[in-house]
Amino acid sequence: MTQAIDDRRHRLKSIIGGSTGNMVEWFDWYVYSAFTLYFAPHFFPKGSQTAQLLSAAAVFAVGFVMRPVGAWIMGIYADRHGRKAGLTLSVTLMCAGSLIIALTPGYETIGLVAPALLVIARLMQGLSVGGEYGASATYLSEMAGRDRRGFFSSFQYVTLISGQLLAIALLLILQSAMSAQALEAWGWRIPFAIGAVLAVVVFRIRRGLAETESYKNAKREGAEKSGALMLLKRHPREFGLVMLLTAGGTLAFYAYSIYMQKFLVNTSGFSREAASQINAVTLFVFMCIQPLAGGLSDRVGRKPLMVGFGIAGTLFTYPIFAALEQTRDVWVAGALVMAALIIVTGYTSINAVVKAELFPAHVRALGVALPYALANTIFGGTAEFVALSFKDNGWERGFYWYVTAMIGLSLIVYLRMRDTRTTSAIGED
Repeated sequence: MTQAIDDRRHRLKSIIGGSTGNMVEWFDWYVYSAFTLYFAPHFFPKGSQTAQLLSAAAVFAVGFVMRPVGAWIMGIYADRHGRKAGLTLSVTLMCAGSLIIALTPGYETIGLVAPALLVIARLMQGLSVGGEYGASATYLSEMAGRDRRGFFSSFQYVTLISGQLLAIALLLILQSAMSAQALEAWGWRIPFAIGAVLAVVVFRIRRGLAETESYKNAKREGAEKSGALMLLKRHPREFGLVMLLTAGGTLAFYAYSIYMQKFLVNTSGFSREAASQINAVTLFVFMCIQPLAGGLSDRVGRKPLMVGFGIAGTLFTYPIFAALEQTRDVWVAGALVMAALIIVTGYTSINAVVKAELFPAHVRALGVALPYALANTIFGGTAEFVALSFKDNGWERGFYWYVTAMIGLSLIVYLRMRDTRTTSAIGED
């Protein structure tokens, strides 16, 4: 009994430690999106709001280009040197990227060097996040016990969302404490500076994490070294499966959450403050229901949740966005956004554990990270850019059909795949 209690405490301590670091990583990543409306005029030439947002969204998408590179390099690193080592390296890069953005002068001061430095910083952060996803998904899935793996691995998205929520909360605080002029002039630098400091704190936390038994066992057994060619040669089906099941889910998540703030301002006509408040409240509820859905997957399986997301997302994405175009009521808009986020919970709550359960330990971090990062770059990282491009060309509703079609494609994959809860490659209890 005492051994079992100690084991649970050890698992819980490790999961909390890993999750805290993940939250700060994603705070740093999402601060960019939360404050785009304020710093876009600072880094780019004067023009229409849509043109400036389009430029900032393009840089946001560029950051995703490095995510597959980060997934490749640090996925291999985490498989060969340990999950803890991979997590520590990723937060170091995130810190450097945030610091560059916080200190970079504006376009009117240094010209094209300003957007160039912004791109460099986002490339570094993209490299960091590319490695972070695979390492953290693998770490949380391996640390959780077999019977509660869905529940505990759902905390990856809890911390991902909480990082995004903290970024929005900080935005709301600064909006209330500062004038719009001060926030646009220099206040937007504050969150990037905070992110850099928090990343240093996380570095110390991650240095003290325990290593997973899965990694230790693979190391002892002398398993084949992780590598991209080995992954493609030995696990091509799983590689393709991760890409396809990610495509619709990641696009829906970015459309319903990241892009939604801009949509509410640029299309629905809400003020920036109202849009931020809607985003904050709905994301908080969204965050709270992740463990509930993850725990449900431990009882009924992973597949029913993903199929539920696929069906609901295919049927209701277009109606939700079309209704949001017309509403001017904050409560109605909040309800519609919440409905979209509840739908995507069937993917977000369990996507990490589903991917981790597909691969053996010696290639798990890379197997989770690389195909996910590729799909995330192609579909998630370009979501805002594609949406704004459709709007700029006079056919905004084309984006709604695009999201619907990609969710429908992923639904086909969900229907055909096995339930990883019963076929998991994670061997430890």
